[in-house]
Amino acid sequence: MPPKKIDIIDGRTALDAVRAADAAGEKPQRTSLATAVRYLLQLLDEKAPGGTVEVRVPPFGAVQVIQGPRHTRGTPPNVVEMDAATWIAVATGVEDWADAAASGRAHASGTRADLSGVLPLRP
Repeated sequence: MPPKKIDIIDGRTALDAVRAADAAGEKPQRTSLATAVRYLLQLLDEKAPGGTVEVRVPPFGAVQVIQGPRHTRGTPPNVVEMDAATWIAVATGVEDWADAAASGRAHASGTRADLSGVLPLRP
């Protein structure tokens, strides 16, 4: 059974709460952070459906995106992984994908693991 879709209002509310906490120099609530991450992963899946690249934001979620050869078993050949703060920054355009990858904040492996063509998202 596919995961329940996050409503746009709930997703934006969670994202606003995370941004407000960051602006105040506070740690965001875990539930808001988790919802914001999953909402942005959902938007990525809607924008670039497919199964070629697995985008992981542990411990909150992962999604397979981008058209091309579908991965079904074992370790995917194209993987992108980053922490929640980095994912929110690159997904919303606060940080450029290339900068996050170059700095090591986003780890990308595989020939198709470049998200510059699909980021930023417009939440």
